[in-house]
Amino acid sequence: MRIAIASDHAGYTLKEELKRMLRDLGHEVRDFGTHSGDQVDYPDFIVPAAEAVASAQCDRGIVIGGSGNGEAIVANKVPGVRCTLCWESYTARVAREHNDANVLALGARVIGVDIAREAVRTWLDASFEGGRHQVRLDKVKAVEERYTGPRMKKSEPAR
Repeated sequence: MRIAIASDHAGYTLKEELKRMLRDLGHEVRDFGTHSGDQVDYPDFIVPAAEAVASAQCDRGIVIGGSGNGEAIVANKVPGVRCTLCWESYTARVAREHNDANVLALGARVIGVDIAREAVRTWLDASFEGGRHQVRLDKVKAVEERYTGPRMKKSEPAR
């Protein structure tokens, strides 16, 4: 799986740990930064990672900050992204199964490395259940389109 990953300065150390784990699991990881613990503004790194997921350059994304709140907020501004903020594996699993979350936000100051690893593995292993959940996602997509216009289909050329 192709995974976009990004963080701010508070999430940098956890991002580096998760990159190693993801690569060890055989995933292709595209790191959008930041590349140090120096203070930065999270939108500068989170938006490009979210755009990579929305455009299907990456299959999923992981964004990390101190609490994960800002990262989730800005990722969800990108049309086609369904970012979920999780603190443990149960919410990570149902975010995939029920909400087809394609980006996972984590708070490095909220959870430890072991819990983050478990949440990421659970989220990556879970699959969208469809059915009644698809009906709800179709309604979410309709809300998004009301404010942004319909998204192009992947096979449709840009105009």
